[in-house]
Amino acid sequence: MSTAYDGEKNIFSAVRLPEGTFGVDVTKGENDRTVSYSVTLKLVKPLELRKLSDYFSGTVSSIPRDILQGLDLVVKENPTNRCTPAGRCFFPMDPPLKQMGLGEGIVAIGGFQQSLKPTSQGLSLCLDYSVLSFQKKVPVLDFLKDHIRGFNLRAFDRFKNQVEQALIGLKVNVIHRRTKQKYNIVRLTTKATRDITFPILDSEGRKTSEAGLLDYFWNTYQVDIQYKDIPALDFGGSKTNYVPMELCVLVQGERFPKEKLGRDAARDLKKMSVAPPRERLDTIQTMVTAQEGPFGGNIIQNFDMGANTSMTNVTGRVIKPPQLKLRNRNGKIDTMTLEGEKCQWNLMGRSMVEGKPVTHWGILDFTSKERDHWCKLKEDKFVDKLIEKYKVFGIFMEEPVVRKQCSMSTLGDYQQLYNILRNIDDDQKKHQRRLQFLLCVMANKHQGYKCLKWIAETKVGIVTQCCLSVNANEGKDQYLTNLALKINAKIGGSNVELHSRLPHFKGEGHVMFIGADVNHPASRDYNSPSIAAVVATVNWPAANQYAARVCAQNHRVEKIENFGGICLELVSHYERLNKVRPEKIVIFRDGVSESQFQMVLNEELQNLKKVFGDANYLPTITLIVAQKRHQTRFFPTNPRDGISNGNVLPGTVVDTEVVHPFEFDFYLCSHYGSLGTSKPTHYHVLWDDEKFTSDELQKLIYDMCFTFARCTKPVSLVPPVYYADLTAYRGRLYYEAKNQMQHSGSAASSSSSSRITSTSVSSAGSSLTDLGPYKLHADVENIMFFI
Repeated sequence: MSTAYDGEKNIFSAVRLPEGTFGVDVTKGENDRTVSYSVTLKLVKPLELRKLSDYFSGTVSSIPRDILQGLDLVVKENPTNRCTPAGRCFFPMDPPLKQMGLGEGIVAIGGFQQSLKPTSQGLSLCLDYSVLSFQKKVPVLDFLKDHIRGFNLRAFDRFKNQVEQALIGLKVNVIHRRTKQKYNIVRLTTKATRDITFPILDSEGRKTSEAGLLDYFWNTYQVDIQYKDIPALDFGGSKTNYVPMELCVLVQGERFPKEKLGRDAARDLKKMSVAPPRERLDTIQTMVTAQEGPFGGNIIQNFDMGANTSMTNVTGRVIKPPQLKLRNRNGKIDTMTLEGEKCQWNLMGRSMVEGKPVTHWGILDFTSKERDHWCKLKEDKFVDKLIEKYKVFGIFMEEPVVRKQCSMSTLGDYQQLYNILRNIDDDQKKHQRRLQFLLCVMANKHQGYKCLKWIAETKVGIVTQCCLSVNANEGKDQYLTNLALKINAKIGGSNVELHSRLPHFKGEGHVMFIGADVNHPASRDYNSPSIAAVVATVNWPAANQYAARVCAQNHRVEKIENFGGICLELVSHYERLNKVRPEKIVIFRDGVSESQFQMVLNEELQNLKKVFGDANYLPTITLIVAQKRHQTRFFPTNPRDGISNGNVLPGTVVDTEVVHPFEFDFYLCSHYGSLGTSKPTHYHVLWDDEKFTSDELQKLIYDMCFTFARCTKPVSLVPPVYYADLTAYRGRLYYEAKNQMQHSGSAASSSSSSRITSTSVSSAGSSLTDLGPYKLHADVENIMFFI
């Protein structure tokens, strides 16, 4: 074979193919009519590989993406033909690479993902291990027995909702005739199989008679249907397409949605996914040379391509962790020097750098009416423990000024939840005070969480901290510490700071760090908007407190609309706080691939410069992309050079061999990889007015990873990006909450007892459904509510 096909309209060939239109006949299976197609082949253009050589030599600055696309497709052709593709991954099925039964008719299967990248050593193949859940090739009825606890065909009506949730969207083959065709389950029939009839149509589509489903299968296929009193499967389409369940088998190799997995199955899938370094290393090396892998078969050779299948040896270095500032029990600032491979610190005998006194706070207890005693919050005991924890930290904490009890069902009633939060806020205003935060205790994880956050953060302006009653009642010391860290950051405190200033910035001028990210809807969602989030530091030189902005934009659009306007608004807030504009701005952009770098440079950055220029504001700007979605992993060649479980040390940086041939990029593993194999973050500098050296920028980013407010260890991603990601996800929750509210409201509107009313939520008289779902309330947009 000397061709590679992308599954759509492009074929790449090592030899010139004949041009013209050709007839192709396709039969999907027995009793299916043959369908004739006309296929036209047309030469678009020959690809000149010398352009790739010119790019690597630096003769041309723009990468020839059409050539890279063709070569990437050639390397993927063999896995595409021999494996089951799922997204960007390939999964060998017979035999599987790795496999784990998840129960419920589901199996976890190991596979791999790969991509070609231009690097200093030429084109490099990046290949990494991946795991997904697939449905087993089992009869539909057997799947239901495995998947639904206590499933009983004789009591089918009792399980109908669960059956629909389990089956709709899955693909099946049929066994009453020979065909490889796959059918998508659209719905269950409303009638039992014995009662289903359908029209018989003539060649012109006119109804000639009526047939029963049971008679049809007996007369046509001599199949006597056994289970007559349960619904059949409806495959949808323009024609009637009903098939009894007993004649359907789930298609092998069809991906099973992760969100449909039970708790135990999801846990086992995660366990298999986080392979330890040595196991992942062996798996990668196996797949590179396997017959199902990128170099199996003869395709590569037919294109006169060759490859070195050994891993690349690179030289990395380990950056020393920074010294940190914490406060001791006497209230004085201590300097902490981190030692050991974990680079972690604890707060035993220490406190936050700036612990905000808690004088006005409240508890909203959703567990008070739970039947199970263990679900109910032991409020007084929990409050005493939390106040004692604050006392240990040397921070003053009063008793809560608000204690409100309600039921978990309140979380599902949007209007009732809104009224509770509004009444709490109004009551505090009468006393001329505002709550610093409202602690919301739930019996379990609940869909109403997103509505609680939406109302509190966009409608009312209350900072909330949620927790589960089982954790609150247990009151473990570490849990209370983590709770205190999050609360302190949300109300404007500072948990940890660097002892020395961030590298490179030695002058008196202020510096702002900005993080930007876009959260896109799920792959099967074709309508929801994308959510953009931008966060920015509001203090200097600590640079550890942030303000945030959230906005919605068109479905799956990566470009942040009005990026410059959002950033200028954050700069204006910075100026109000500090009486000065920042002289230097460092932007970290998340979520963009190499193919989108030009969009970020030519559209987002240019929009930012134009808006700043119009405002007579001309700071220096550095723009860096942070990527976590890549296939590059690092393994110490000598176990003594890594941590005890085989991962690289925190602070490991690699900026040779596997990086771009001439641009400014590097890989940094800033965290301690206690679980699975550490994945470094790839930082790529797109614009740099500051003229950072590699050492300065790598040290700057690594030091910033120690300032993340939610934990006492360095994180894997620079905090501006981490916070932007959290904020964008919070915006996604707002959208989902709004949809839930509107759905519930439309259902209620048909009833005389509608619970969703047009209640005034602002002095202007706007209703709950009138306000935009993403505009943050003025009382929370400039504090770290998203922690």
